[in-house]
Amino acid sequence: MEEAYARSVSEVLDFFGVDSTKGLSDSQVDHHSRLYGRNVLPEEKRTPFWKLVLKQFDDLLVKILIVAAIVSFVLALANGETGLTAFLEPFVILLILAANAAVGVITETNAEKALEELRAYQANIATALRNGCFSILPATELVPGDIVEVAVGCKIPADLRMIEMSSNELRVDQAILTGESCSVEKDVDCPLTTNAVYQDKKNILFSGTDVVAGRGRAVVVGVGSNTAMGSIHDSMLHTDDEATPLKKKLDEFGSFLAKVIAGICVLVWVVNIGHFSDPSHGGFFKGAIHYFKIAVALAVAAIPEGLPAVVTTCLALGTKKMARLNAIVRSLPSVETLGCTTVICSDKTGTLTTNMMSVSKICVVQSTDHGPVINEFSVSGTTYAPEGTVFDNNGQQLDFPAQSPCLHHLAMCSSLCNDSILQYNPDKDSYEKIGESTEVALRVLAEKVGLPGFDSMPSALNMLSKHERAAYCNHYWENQFKKVYVLEFTRDRKMMSVLCSHKQMDVMFSKGAPESIIARCTKLLCNSDGSVVPLTAASRAELESRFHSFGDETLRCLALAFKTVPHGQQTISYDNENDLTFIGLVGMLDPPRKEVRDAMLACMTAGIRVIVVTGDNKSTAESICRKIGAFDNLVDFSGLSYTASEFERLPAVQQNLALRRMTLFSRVEPSHKRMLVEALQNQNEVAMTGDGVNDAPALKKADIGIAMGSGTAVAKSASDMVLADDNFASIVAAVAEGRAIYNNTKQFIRYMISSNIGEVVCIFVAAVLGIPDTLAPVQLLWVNLVTDGLPATAIGFNKQDSDVMKAKPRKVGEAVVTGWLFFRYLVIGVYVGLATVAGFIWWFVYSEGGPKLTYSELMNFETCALRETSYPCSIFEDRHPSTVAMTVLVVVEMFNALNNLSENQSLLVITPRSNLWLVGSIILTMVLHMLILYVHPLAVLFSVTPLSWAEWTAVLYLSFPVIIIDEVLKFLSRNTGLRFRFRLRKTDLLPKDRRDK
Repeated sequence: MEEAYARSVSEVLDFFGVDSTKGLSDSQVDHHSRLYGRNVLPEEKRTPFWKLVLKQFDDLLVKILIVAAIVSFVLALANGETGLTAFLEPFVILLILAANAAVGVITETNAEKALEELRAYQANIATALRNGCFSILPATELVPGDIVEVAVGCKIPADLRMIEMSSNELRVDQAILTGESCSVEKDVDCPLTTNAVYQDKKNILFSGTDVVAGRGRAVVVGVGSNTAMGSIHDSMLHTDDEATPLKKKLDEFGSFLAKVIAGICVLVWVVNIGHFSDPSHGGFFKGAIHYFKIAVALAVAAIPEGLPAVVTTCLALGTKKMARLNAIVRSLPSVETLGCTTVICSDKTGTLTTNMMSVSKICVVQSTDHGPVINEFSVSGTTYAPEGTVFDNNGQQLDFPAQSPCLHHLAMCSSLCNDSILQYNPDKDSYEKIGESTEVALRVLAEKVGLPGFDSMPSALNMLSKHERAAYCNHYWENQFKKVYVLEFTRDRKMMSVLCSHKQMDVMFSKGAPESIIARCTKLLCNSDGSVVPLTAASRAELESRFHSFGDETLRCLALAFKTVPHGQQTISYDNENDLTFIGLVGMLDPPRKEVRDAMLACMTAGIRVIVVTGDNKSTAESICRKIGAFDNLVDFSGLSYTASEFERLPAVQQNLALRRMTLFSRVEPSHKRMLVEALQNQNEVAMTGDGVNDAPALKKADIGIAMGSGTAVAKSASDMVLADDNFASIVAAVAEGRAIYNNTKQFIRYMISSNIGEVVCIFVAAVLGIPDTLAPVQLLWVNLVTDGLPATAIGFNKQDSDVMKAKPRKVGEAVVTGWLFFRYLVIGVYVGLATVAGFIWWFVYSEGGPKLTYSELMNFETCALRETSYPCSIFEDRHPSTVAMTVLVVVEMFNALNNLSENQSLLVITPRSNLWLVGSIILTMVLHMLILYVHPLAVLFSVTPLSWAEWTAVLYLSFPVIIIDEVLKFLSRNTGLRFRFRLRKTDLLPKDRRDK
């Protein structure tokens, strides 16, 4: 029903044709069910397994490899090859791709499984009136027009319009929808506001919110997608996912590499056109096919086949580290997105604060002998756990708070004048509330004060189980005092009272707004000796001053009082609520988490701006920001703190300026959150936190959406990451881990690029020189997969730098390899390629076990059959030279892996001992290489042969200089005086993101 909040009760009931005393009939229920649909939100479609597998192949580099495998197979058949030789190369390529896909599928599936643990959702029930009788139904069976009864502890099953109050007030906690930290009072009347937002619709109970006080009846006006939750859920589905910075860089790198590969392949093929007709090929066409196969081998060499698998594995390792930090990652690429986050838009309630109202201050009258002497106590503890300490004015801990008369009576009144429940949930290992959060805060206070008359009370309470401890002191007072009658809270009185009987004494306890309670008090309880004295004008003025000072600290303040009534009285009325004895004031707030201040400081040091986003009012939000350090050393908050309406009134230019300084954004709606994220994305890389359904669109739109573990399923489904502990400090720890992961990812990408440059140089130089094929395609695949993959993965274990959170966030458009750095790896790559070719030539020309040919004889190997030679032509099919070349390539890349322990630091400073995983991977790689050399079936498969000691010595001589070359280049990088500014035609050889900021 449209705008039900603006229509009278009779109009709404007439619209659905329902009698509020009888409810819907069965026929009406069937009709409304067909007309309006079921009361369920559409489930998010899970990606089918086959789509998840295909998704792993949606990568340009992977597609190039698939084409290379197909071309290789077709050429083998065209060349008359059959059996194992025709299928070997394409089979190995496809095996590599299958392994990569398996890694991707497993990690994504594991992330979903981890999230399932947080998705436990209990089916709601509803008490509905049908056919004149109330019955308990599954919430999914409700239809518009149903009359529903709601009470304390009830979760609202659909969008409801209030039609009748069954108590003096009805309050609802709708924080998941609006972000308000306090409950909201509901009534039957229509609001006068035009264009009302959720906070203004006082007669609407929103689906998924909780009743914390009172009882009432309402009519269902919206179900499923037609609820406030449903509309937000639908808007979330229309938000497109943003590609992460690393994904964009890898996609650009793939496009760039594809063009380079195509160019080099064509160049190699064209350069050798003159050799197509050489007799050794058996004809022009076969010669063309031969050199085309070399071009395909070049493509295989240029593509880092292990790169997708290594990136995925490194990010997966990152997710395990983050899980230990209470951050469960749903989308693997979002791990590194944290590294370039410059703005965190953080929800206040439950993220920066505990979302557990706690008493933090107590004010009592110590004595009145020489004028009123006020004594203030502070209370520690920021959760519903009955754990905390009471401190006096001087900060001294009270060992036995219950021995203080005023604290004793405060605990008694807090326990008895209370309708809430505090209980321990063993499944979540946490204390939970049922009822109004302010009343639960009073129950927790009673537990912290303890009981009088027991010297061993604090230690004795600690010996109880958590289930017993939850409300032990409260139960004690409830057993001592029998509740006889309750006067519920009303808006005009702003207080509630309860009549209790204890032995031969009857007492009325009252609590409420300080102005209401103090106005009804004529006496007060002195804390010094427990005496009751008259409440003088001076004492009244002093108490009102303290009450206003609590308000300045944005504490929610309540006053407590009591009155002795005649024994045997069974009822009380409003007339009895006078001549009260004042006990004290309590100030409470939704306290900041204790870790948040340090986390905020870490963000500032790391160049990350935090914007607090909340549905709360401006003054409350500013107070919390002061406590967490967001407004440190500031008196004037102008330009830093805006309400949503203030921000909307600003001209466009001033809005852009405000976004650059904004620290607090209060009184917001869901549309404001998404607008804020979109505006910031034009300037920065944005992370957004949230837990309510109202946060879902902004979570999905943000570069990285972070949902709370205790939040709604809709928010979690829209997010990239879920915080199991709802703690802002966990976000900061995850940012540090994200930066470290990106640094390591960058290192192994650079390592693989330099290695592949070497392979390309090797094949290209061999083709230009006209010498036999240096390496077979299957050997290149082995080098790329095993020798590149293992060390590259181990580089991902490089330790996090101690100053990782002292550096400014990297720019989103920062290329993986740029300028001077590319020149360095080009030099290394060229040396790797030349060393490999040199090893091949060395065996033919200089090796004692080789034929010792002249260089010209080696270059003219194709005409061997047409000339008289002193050596058999079969020498050019010997497997020794390619084995030496392949071994040089493997060993030189192992030395190059050690170079990547650090970008600029010498191996003498950061030694191999700093990453034993890398040392282990190098040893394992060499063991695997030994296996294919010295195990005969493997040697046949990879076209290699065992090497002699002399050949191994030559391999080491050719490989080790890569360490010396890189040490020189690192030295030039460290010493700016010696470093020259290398520039390409473009600043970055790898393409830069157009969104570079």
